[in-house]
Amino acid sequence: MLPAVRLPYRAFAIAVLLTVVPFSAAAQGGSDEPRLHELRFDWTRDGVITGAAGVLWISSETLFKDNLAPAQCRWCDRAPDGTDRLNRLDRWGRGIVGSTPSARKRAHNWSNIIGFGALPAGVLGIQYAMGHGSGAPTRYFAQDATIIVQSAVFASLANQTVKFIAGRERPFVHVLPEDQKGLTDHPSDNNLSFYSGHTNLAFSLVVSAGTVAALRGYKHQAWIWAVGLPVATSVGLLRMGADKHYLTDVATGALLGSAVGVAVPLLLHGRKGEATPNIQSGQVQMAPVASARMVGISGTF
Repeated sequence: MLPAVRLPYRAFAIAVLLTVVPFSAAAQGGSDEPRLHELRFDWTRDGVITGAAGVLWISSETLFKDNLAPAQCRWCDRAPDGTDRLNRLDRWGRGIVGSTPSARKRAHNWSNIIGFGALPAGVLGIQYAMGHGSGAPTRYFAQDATIIVQSAVFASLANQTVKFIAGRERPFVHVLPEDQKGLTDHPSDNNLSFYSGHTNLAFSLVVSAGTVAALRGYKHQAWIWAVGLPVATSVGLLRMGADKHYLTDVATGALLGSAVGVAVPLLLHGRKGEATPNIQSGQVQMAPVASARMVGISGTF
């Protein structure tokens, strides 16, 4: 029989083990499994506002562009006497423009292929892979994709509105003689340089996907930034190479597209409630109780 004097020390040791060991196991488990979060999302609300914004954006481009786009430039980068007043930054930026019409056409075609095809597909593909690799349910990807599309549509609708109001003359039109400006392939598109819609769309897609991944708590979030941001930047450079936009048009598109990509997920779809672990069968979940002085242990086995 153990001496009575040693019992308090043994009881103390047992208490420490019961407290420290489970916390250590929980900490180790937390490093292996992501803590996934529910986001605020409503299919009816988000479906309606995304669909309405999408219809407005697409119809303004396909049905009403000839009526909404300014026939004459409002932002012409010229003095009343015809003197060129293009700022130094944009003049310097035009140095990367293709030297031949064929080079400019290739840049234009690639900006469309990447900006409207490869980048959106790649962003959604990476988002799915991150969610799947983090153990997220399928419905998370459906919600994520809707939030990303919603961000892109909002950003594009804002861009289209500013384009119609600003009426900035495109670079390739700016250098044409006055009597040739109405002879371009799409005269209604001549004065829609500010700001770059392709760049705006690309950055809104990438940044919204990265923001959603961060809010969810997905593993390997760095991939969306490491892959997406350089590709989005290439879209802007191609638009400059096609002589469709100035450097300030592209920089503004990147900035405002990114701003919408952050704002929409954060303001409309922030985290709902407290984070909960991604619990697998047999994993122990720790829950601090009574100001962390007691420990509750629960698990599924």
